[in-house]
Amino acid sequence: MTRKKLPIGIQTFAEIRREGYYYVDKTPFVAALAESGKYYFLSRPRRFGKSLFLDTLAEAFAGNRTLFTGLYLENHWDWEKRHPVIRISFASGQLQSRAELEARIWEQLHNTAAQLGVTSSKETIVGFFEDIIIGAAKRFGERTVVLVDEYDKPILDNLTRPEIAAEMREGLRNLYSVLKGRDADLRFVFLTGVSKFSKVSLFSGLNNLRDIILSEEFSALCGYTEEDLDTVFAPEFTAAAQEGRPLSREMVRDWYSGYSWGGSQRARLRRD
Repeated sequence: MTRKKLPIGIQTFAEIRREGYYYVDKTPFVAALAESGKYYFLSRPRRFGKSLFLDTLAEAFAGNRTLFTGLYLENHWDWEKRHPVIRISFASGQLQSRAELEARIWEQLHNTAAQLGVTSSKETIVGFFEDIIIGAAKRFGERTVVLVDEYDKPILDNLTRPEIAAEMREGLRNLYSVLKGRDADLRFVFLTGVSKFSKVSLFSGLNNLRDIILSEEFSALCGYTEEDLDTVFAPEFTAAAQEGRPLSREMVRDWYSGYSWGGSQRARLRRD
């Protein structure tokens, strides 16, 4: 097997595939999620590959088949369907007020509308969000996909300021409330974060959101397993032995912590 570049800190699926980085094929999970449901929620600590998986979902639903050459999804996906994808992320920066939160939301919604070629004259976040979901579905002829990264970060960043955290919660609940009302125009919704807030407090009315945090079926959706070290990353151990460099499974276990979410698939991932 040929050695490749390590994808340290890279969250873009296209870059990993085009630039020849190591990639653990997570696309069977993409197919399984799309086939078995519509609304999903996943919580994992930061740096566990959530953003990369969302990007993988986006490329699949957008129909970018060439990126999946040689992967499971290449022959297990309907590439004739190209869905419009709306992506919302709170991963970067720190928002310190409700006004900053709404400005960030508006910026992303306007950028998405431009990318999808849809417009709206609505002056509220709810109205504008609804319009681009509906408009995108009509323009593409396929229902819209919504992906939200770090859905809870504006709240968590302000936990030491309860009043601001409460304002953030209300602002986010306002945004997420759109997802229930536009069910007919949505094909797939996936939200990630590092915490689990009750559906009542934040996802008002979105009672069909499937929580897969502890699902055995999706336990290895993010991160690497012991089997991945023996297969995908095997060239690194071989090269180290040939070059006389110290690299053992024990050393890797010192770098990585042994987190596990259900079943026999034990994801061992970086803790920092």
